[in-house]
Amino acid sequence: MADEAKAKGNAAFSAGRFEEAIRYFSEAIDLAPTNHVLYSNRSAAYASLNRYAEALADGRKTVEIKPDWSKGYSRLGAAHLGLGNHEEAIAAYQKGLDLDPNNEALKSGLADARAAATRSRKPSAASPFANIFQGPEVWAKLTADPSTRAYLQQPDFVKMLQEVQKNPNNLNLYLQDQRMMQVLGVLLNVKMRDSTRDEMESDFPEPGKKRPQAETTNQAPPKTEPEPEPEPMEFTDEVKEAKQRKAEAQKEKEAGNTAYKKKDFEGAINHYTRAIELDDEDISFLTNRAAVYLEMGKYEDCIADCDKAVERGRELHSDFKMIARALTRKGSALVKLAKCSKDYEPAIETFQKALTEHRNPDTLKKLNDAERAKKEAEQQEYYDPKIADEEREKGMFCYTFLYHCHCIFFLTYSNRAACYTKLGALPEGLKDAEKCIELDPSFSKGYTRKGAVQFFMKEYDKALETYQEGLKHDPKNHELIDGVRRCVEQINRTNRGDISPEELKERQAKAMQDPEIQNILSDPIMRQVLVDLQENPRASQEHLKNPQVMNKIQKLISAGIVQMR
Repeated sequence: MADEAKAKGNAAFSAGRFEEAIRYFSEAIDLAPTNHVLYSNRSAAYASLNRYAEALADGRKTVEIKPDWSKGYSRLGAAHLGLGNHEEAIAAYQKGLDLDPNNEALKSGLADARAAATRSRKPSAASPFANIFQGPEVWAKLTADPSTRAYLQQPDFVKMLQEVQKNPNNLNLYLQDQRMMQVLGVLLNVKMRDSTRDEMESDFPEPGKKRPQAETTNQAPPKTEPEPEPEPMEFTDEVKEAKQRKAEAQKEKEAGNTAYKKKDFEGAINHYTRAIELDDEDISFLTNRAAVYLEMGKYEDCIADCDKAVERGRELHSDFKMIARALTRKGSALVKLAKCSKDYEPAIETFQKALTEHRNPDTLKKLNDAERAKKEAEQQEYYDPKIADEEREKGMFCYTFLYHCHCIFFLTYSNRAACYTKLGALPEGLKDAEKCIELDPSFSKGYTRKGAVQFFMKEYDKALETYQEGLKHDPKNHELIDGVRRCVEQINRTNRGDISPEELKERQAKAMQDPEIQNILSDPIMRQVLVDLQENPRASQEHLKNPQVMNKIQKLISAGIVQMR
């Protein structure tokens, strides 16, 4: 059935087995080609494998089948974004938001698409050396190299370098400056020719050449002056201030961590807020403050901080693990805010987005918990006895709906158990029959349903017990009486050896998996009884007088483990 294949696909997706998930979703689509959810799920699996072309095809099919379903546009936007189609991605996310303006997943996707579009609009003719000016190590390199150390004391050069860091394309404007060429050589680890240095060196003779000697030979040799020591490394006021602010921010972070461990949440927030004010290039300050808000139950503030951390992290090209952490915390806050099944959808989307950034076991567990909570919420929302009574009359497909309703009408479970039995879905049929008996132990039809499933599963001993239990409530029920007769016939066939060796072997193997049979065979007393039955008939007669022993032997006989000749 399509639902079974879909459930297997969802389980594989949650476990990170995306290829397996695609296979199951494809099987489900073959069985239900008009189910838009199946195409949506397969699109997500394709996107997780970076197969965005296939994800796009499934996303388009999703919105074609269900154009008013906002989640389909989320899948479509993600596929376009993966393919670099930024404008199409923005349009898809915007269309989804038109249908569901409060959908957090669509809002987040739209923000990512706009950021990617902004980055792609930058001039393509940027300098090939632009990236080497990014990062804090630039100033350290220039300070450590003697040829560029003095430049950092020149305000015009420092301003020039800062302009290049803000906009790498400005590098082309300053390449005529010999100082910039020298800096470029240091950052590239290439020795650049310095015309000023060449002129200075030309004042000294080449090796092997001598200076013209003075006319007076009695003149004393000139005294050699000691070489000047290198000047101490100095930084500009702006660099010093930036370093100082970063150091202070780290101290505030450590103080916030200490306060958090002591459960001093207000103090922790104050420290993290101060750290953010001092240094806005470290998103860990935001994620830490979000964790405090989460502990305090201020979920809206937690979500706001996480969104800021993701946005700022993408601007700074922060570690993907940090972005994943922010998304995970946002998902946790959304779960806390969830009041109905629909509220879990943005949390699930956020957890899935976090897993695409970094696959973390904790995030995966939170995703599974959110999906489970969503299903439980759906079951609670569907609880309505009036709806259940109406739907029960519509046929087999409504039985699944009623099952989720958690209704008290045992007839629903009985009817669906019969449908499952006819379809060969015996475990599902057994589960519904047991639920029917649980809701109304006096309803004889529940026992006939359960006994029939056990009979088809060739568990004749269990089926016999079920039919006998049903006869206690309805002694004249013909179906139950006939069930007992058929079970006894099958058990007697086994005892007489009228079944094939293959069938006997199959029944014995299945019986050995039964915990009750395993307990009987592992009981030292029963093992001695079985030995006496074979070797000491007189002692065995005494054993058979014990009702409990006789009952256990009968179970072994019914299961095909023991045969009576």
